[in-house]
Amino acid sequence: MISTLRTLAEDGNVFLDFSPAAPKIGSSAHFGASNAREFASWNPSSGSADSDILPDLDTLRARSRDLARNHGVAGSGIQTLVDNVIGTGLRLSSTADYKALGKDKKWQIEWGNKVESLFREWAETTECDAAGCLNFVGLTIQITRAGLINGEALALPLWLPRSRSKWKTRIQVVEADRLSNPNNQSDDERLRGGIEIDKYGRPLYFHIAKTHPGDMLPIRANLAMQWEKIPAETRWGRRRVIHVHDRERTGQSRGKPILSSVLAQFRMLDHYQRTELQAAVVNAMIAAFIETPMSPEAVAEMLGGGDIQNERFQNYLEMQREYTAPLKGAAIIPTTPGSKISPFLPSRPADAFAPFVEAVTRQIGVAYGLPYELLMKDFSKTNYSSARAALLEAWRFIRGRREWQATYWAQPVYELWLEEAVSAGLIDAPGFYDNKYAYCKAKWIGPGRGWIDPVKEAEAAVIRMQNNLSTLEMECSEQGEDWNEILEQRATEKELLKSLGLDEPIVPIKSSAENEQSERKEPSS
Repeated sequence: MISTLRTLAEDGNVFLDFSPAAPKIGSSAHFGASNAREFASWNPSSGSADSDILPDLDTLRARSRDLARNHGVAGSGIQTLVDNVIGTGLRLSSTADYKALGKDKKWQIEWGNKVESLFREWAETTECDAAGCLNFVGLTIQITRAGLINGEALALPLWLPRSRSKWKTRIQVVEADRLSNPNNQSDDERLRGGIEIDKYGRPLYFHIAKTHPGDMLPIRANLAMQWEKIPAETRWGRRRVIHVHDRERTGQSRGKPILSSVLAQFRMLDHYQRTELQAAVVNAMIAAFIETPMSPEAVAEMLGGGDIQNERFQNYLEMQREYTAPLKGAAIIPTTPGSKISPFLPSRPADAFAPFVEAVTRQIGVAYGLPYELLMKDFSKTNYSSARAALLEAWRFIRGRREWQATYWAQPVYELWLEEAVSAGLIDAPGFYDNKYAYCKAKWIGPGRGWIDPVKEAEAAVIRMQNNLSTLEMECSEQGEDWNEILEQRATEKELLKSLGLDEPIVPIKSSAENEQSERKEPSS
């Protein structure tokens, strides 16, 4: 409440009255909480994270998939994110914490090289997929796409011994729709969207249906309406379920699609574009009108008199309806007496069509975390500075999303594989379970950022390294490369050039200021 200042004019004394002022009807300290006329119908629900998401999840997921299938911008936006976040895959760079393990840097490099080599043996083949169809890159792309469209992705690490492979760890990707309450029972305080949780919200069990709820193909009767209860992990801590989803709010059990906030805009934009396209097609089919300045009564009088219901007038109208004038180059179109040709000047699409669509797609791009130029692949109105600013902003989102994907998907899978490799004696890791974090520490290298101006950015990289502001590892990682592989390959190339008696082609790098100065000194032609 606001205290009021009152003045007593009788004796000239002024004093402060700290008694609460009477509240005004409909007033609020925050304008956003006002009940004024423009806000009277704005009364959103105020539920928990699960109560806000779980009842709407199936609808949000289905509509998001429909847009990704049938709307070019929606599908392209998802593909752009997948290409930039994952691209050709996340590459393992083992960085075991040698200090915590009492080792040195040389041991870290040698041990890491062996781990990376064995991991590629598993990850670059379809031995990592329970279905035997995808390699680790393919599984990662599938998980990433599902996380964007469905809002979450689900994978089951399995132990499947096979005679022709030494690896037993397999990953089975499961559609998130199958994660649901047994017999479709209602959610309660311990069962949320197919996940049993403890009093702290930690997942204990996942209930996964044996079949997809929307599968229209014939299935065995004993599989329908059956669920498998899978513990979140084994008693010694090995994961049994990998559930990848954003937790935007505390207590949130399931994820929601990235398009959830713009589904309505996308749908209305789709309707608007379809309507304009249909109108444009109809307009393109009409070239001109044949019209007469005479009234119906005058035409009837010209045809022999009588009213407009006489037979001659009706025959004349029928002839006019059936008459079409084929339009060809340099054609002469005959008309009936008293008629003239009027050109058809369509007004569709409207002049505001392109600016309106651009404004809506810019808003949609914000939901993707992408600038308009990258979402629409349109850099026609962009200069170097604005393009760089837009791509740098997009790069921040992409790097964050990649780190999130590496943390909650790639790293858990790597730890599962490394546990098997250590248990099988293929990798020496004494005290693995006591020092699991130190052994499993790793970096994941994604696709490179690319260059807008390669010369300027290469110069900047050299300056950063020369001033100890960066390292070769960091610069290579920015471009999606492993610095160890780069150095090994460069050493091989140098040895080959030397053995062939060839000089190494090296162009000294000049700064931009030196380049501009040398250009000014060159005589003009």
